[in-house]
Amino acid sequence: MSDVWPVVHAERAALISDLHPLSAQQWATPSLCPGWDVHDVLAHLVNDARTTRLGFVRDLIAAGLDFDKVNARGVARARSEDPGCTLADFRTVSGRTTSAPAPPATRLVEAFVHGEDIRRPLGIRRHYPPVHVADALRYQARTSVRVGGGKERAERLRMVATDTDLRLGAGDEVHGTAIALLLAVSGRPVGPHELTGPGADALTR
Repeated sequence: MSDVWPVVHAERAALISDLHPLSAQQWATPSLCPGWDVHDVLAHLVNDARTTRLGFVRDLIAAGLDFDKVNARGVARARSEDPGCTLADFRTVSGRTTSAPAPPATRLVEAFVHGEDIRRPLGIRRHYPPVHVADALRYQARTSVRVGGGKERAERLRMVATDTDLRLGAGDEVHGTAIALLLAVSGRPVGPHELTGPGADALTR
């Protein structure tokens, strides 16, 4: 975790800076997460930053082991009426190192994927550290979709990052930046020309 947290903290700080000037209308922009707007995703990040191992287990039991219900309740709990207050709360918790009982790479997935869930619909661009994005992608590619990963999407494909030394899997090749590959494996839409190769259609289908 000691290697992960500095990256997570840097991503949280960058997101805070990007979101500070948003208008009320922009906060209501639909994110890449179906059913969530930009404000909802930020509230999810606030709730996750506050989460402890014991607290997560308690919430999961209370939700009948339903991960979606845990997330929905967390968003409702962390979402203020005023998006500026939610952003201020995120700033307050941005330096925390607490986490649900999950592999450290999940913190990278959260920072990068949710960062793009927010930024892309708003037209905000960020250059993510490709080496660390590749670490998140490796985790997603071996984790089932049922628990938030993308193993089934990545099966029978060989993903080749164009911005870092990553070649992952076997099968039809898909070429793209590490962040584009991570988004696609995570079930997010990407631009029509971000991924190329004979396996690109299969990954984005």
